[in-house]
Amino acid sequence: MNETDNGNSWLPLIVIALASFIIALDATFMNVSISQVVADLHTDVSTIQMTMSFYTLITAAFMLLSAKLQDIVGKKKLFLIGTALYGVGTFTAAISSSSTMLFIGWAAIEGVAGALMLPATVSLVSGSYSGEKRTVALAIVGVMGAVAAAVGPLFGGIMTTFFSWRYGFAIELVVVFVILIMKNKIPEFEPTESRSDLDITGAIISLIGLVLLVLGILSLSKEFTTSIGVIVVALIALAIFAYYERRRKSNGQVPLLDMDLFKDRNLRTGTIILLLSYLSMGGALFAVSLYLQSVLQLNAFDTGLTTLPMTIGLLVFAILAPSLTGKLSHKIVMAIGCIMAIAGCLILSTQFRLDTTTLTLMPGLFVLGSGLGFLMALCTDISLSNIPAESQNNASGVNSTGTSLGESMGTAIIGIILILGVVGGVSHAVDVYAPEYSGNETFHMQVIDQFQKVGNINDLKSDHTVVEIVNIIIQDAMAFVMQITAVIMGIVFLLTLRLENANIKKQ
Repeated sequence: MNETDNGNSWLPLIVIALASFIIALDATFMNVSISQVVADLHTDVSTIQMTMSFYTLITAAFMLLSAKLQDIVGKKKLFLIGTALYGVGTFTAAISSSSTMLFIGWAAIEGVAGALMLPATVSLVSGSYSGEKRTVALAIVGVMGAVAAAVGPLFGGIMTTFFSWRYGFAIELVVVFVILIMKNKIPEFEPTESRSDLDITGAIISLIGLVLLVLGILSLSKEFTTSIGVIVVALIALAIFAYYERRRKSNGQVPLLDMDLFKDRNLRTGTIILLLSYLSMGGALFAVSLYLQSVLQLNAFDTGLTTLPMTIGLLVFAILAPSLTGKLSHKIVMAIGCIMAIAGCLILSTQFRLDTTTLTLMPGLFVLGSGLGFLMALCTDISLSNIPAESQNNASGVNSTGTSLGESMGTAIIGIILILGVVGGVSHAVDVYAPEYSGNETFHMQVIDQFQKVGNINDLKSDHTVVEIVNIIIQDAMAFVMQITAVIMGIVFLLTLRLENANIKKQ
């Protein structure tokens, strides 16, 4: 084992960061390409959206099993197996001739491959570097997923507008080849457990629990009551999993997940922070992108350009964050990031109207991205700061699962909040312009139906009253989304105060 032999080289980090980037990019770049994919594959929108959702679902569901397989197969070997499998999946997706073929390549093969790779990206970096380099390396890997998610719409817009959505997958395949060519730059890590130690029963229970949880979350905006039922069943399954794992360990057997890890406050709190941060980022991006395309009628490329300041803020402040930890603790820098993110949300909450320009939105998006950059860059490092070396693989799986769940939850939960915001906006508009119908639910539903038929300001012609009504609805709906996002970031701020300013490993 030569974890520190490459400690003076950034090449292992570059290879691993590339993997983090393409896995996260896959979950977002096709958002702006759906209509073209539907036309090319002769399918429908719901089928492509289902494929996108299942990619996230499969990745999240296999995360805990993948984390344990690192101990049995070896983290580098598992990472490379996942990378090769990812190449097969992205090639299949690129040459897809049907929606079924796209599902197999993208959702099934790439989903499993991403699950094999993600926990290993964290544990490989954690084992390859120490001290300040470890903080910098984990910051870069930790934020690469967020940067990829934010830049996805622009990347997808360029591919779709000037080339083809297939080139997006083709470029990922090129990155896979680069990773495999540079595989010798990643240090070796010997397995610490045998195949007989694999907890198959625990793996099945966790898989069922996580699949149901993500499935319930993804369908929240469609079948709310059914989704809540599925989520409750999922939580029961995960509770059974936790009980089974404790029993297994008490009987002297190796558990799939050592539940004692959750006794560590930083890991427990840090994972929740990652979940909520990715939820906020994904949800905000979804709401803003929907507004830009549905209200301002921007194309995929211009939508990506408008959200680019968020990406720039994420990347710049993530790179800056580790250098501040010499003067300020991780905890303080992350708390500052929360305050900045809240400020960004509050700025954005006042900006959404029919006559809004893209330039108007950029300052708020930059501030929000900058705050998230501070937060995400240091969260993984402090989460793992007290975890012993032999438990790093398990802990990295917990962290990665939190991140994946946050990404999955963002669109679904913010989608519901957006619907509630529209309902509230309609109520406000009726109170102002038709107070005699304030308590009339039928009238409210008619207004909502009419609002959904409005594409942009050009559809409203010269009717000033209708313009003002739609403005109120849009303002209230988007303001509600940003205010709720600010509240979530406020909760994250309180959670950062619970982190222990432990000495980040310097050896």
